[in-house]
Amino acid sequence: MSLKSHEINLDITPITETFGAIISGVKLSNQMSQDELNQIKSYWNRYQILLFRDQDLSKEDIIGFSRELGDLEIHIRNEWLNDSHPEILQISNINVDGKPIGALADGEVGWHYDQIYLKRPALGSLLCSVKIPPEGGCTYFADMTTAYERLPLELKATIDGRLGIQSYENFNNLYSTKTDENQTSLTQKITQPLVRTHPVTCRRALYLCPGMTVGITGIPDDESDAILQQLFDWCLQDDFVYKHNWRLGDALLWDNACTMHRREPFDSVHERLMFRTTILPQAERAVPF
Repeated sequence: MSLKSHEINLDITPITETFGAIISGVKLSNQMSQDELNQIKSYWNRYQILLFRDQDLSKEDIIGFSRELGDLEIHIRNEWLNDSHPEILQISNINVDGKPIGALADGEVGWHYDQIYLKRPALGSLLCSVKIPPEGGCTYFADMTTAYERLPLELKATIDGRLGIQSYENFNNLYSTKTDENQTSLTQKITQPLVRTHPVTCRRALYLCPGMTVGITGIPDDESDAILQQLFDWCLQDDFVYKHNWRLGDALLWDNACTMHRREPFDSVHERLMFRTTILPQAERAVPF
């Protein structure tokens, strides 16, 4: 069902029963009033994922809209930043002069939270399709808020107050390429709360992911591994997952406080190019909450 926003001329169509919405009636390339931006932020907090279809965005448009939501990260993987706009991380399997122009190529990219390995992890990300394959390369999202709210009480008690150990290099070993010496020095293992309270909605969400969460502090490795696997299996049930099939002109904004994501592989004969900005929270709203 499509809902009409009375504040501005937006149509909001929920994607699933618990999270995600398609927002119609707005062009992100247009100058917006503060009231319009506030309304979009409100729906972002409510739905966690916002899909804007049929956008025709320049790099400047992408950066301009993203900056209205927060500070922008210059990603540590500087080899994959856009040459003229370093706020944009290129995700691509395209090679120029024998070198990849973007991250993550065409293989499986497992479940992860963006920047969970940093003290100031991402508030959100905006991902825009520039070139897409005819099939494959879909992005899946998990609703970690509902997953936590429906978590069995015994398992909630087990992880209450616990910290997860996060490793960026674990993710790179599985799905990407290793960082150089300087990048590695900036991405050492870090701990984050296994349950994160959203800075705006105050709803709690599981804050862990198979790609980067490698242990739980204060719990032996074998027991920790078993608990984490139980949590991963729980939050990846179909009821908590949305599969996004990309179209050209899609701009997808997700809340990194409460959704993790993965990308399925696609045929390497087809080119894929995506532009991503990473939106940072105000320092006082960085985890732990």
